[in-house]
Amino acid sequence: MLKSMIRLRMSSHDAHYGGNLVDGARMLQLFGDVATELLILRDGDEGLFKAYDMVEFMAPVYAGDFIEAVGEIIDEGNSSRRMKFEARKVIVPRPDISDSACDFLEEPIVVCRATGTCVTPKASQRK
Repeated sequence: MLKSMIRLRMSSHDAHYGGNLVDGARMLQLFGDVATELLILRDGDEGLFKAYDMVEFMAPVYAGDFIEAVGEIIDEGNSSRRMKFEARKVIVPRPDISDSACDFLEEPIVVCRATGTCVTPKASQRK
């Protein structure tokens, strides 16, 4: 099955709540980007995200955290693509040491999991 991964740092612009807490919807936005890449790889088209059938938020994400979002196609129909996603915290800031100190986590922290279905209309599939 096809797999995709993106990694990026959550910025202060991503922080939506007190204490620099990032809105959980930001993880879903990352999953949408991963899904788009998977559909382009599979079908040569961005397709459309139809629905999430499961979303589980498991740990908080803060500005300064590096998040790795991964996804894969786990089932296919004629135009539907069922996918599963996971977001992991892989680097955390260490302001207790200095303003620029960070730690790479030997064991990433899973912050969100989801499954959902995307659709690429037959007329748009190029592969």
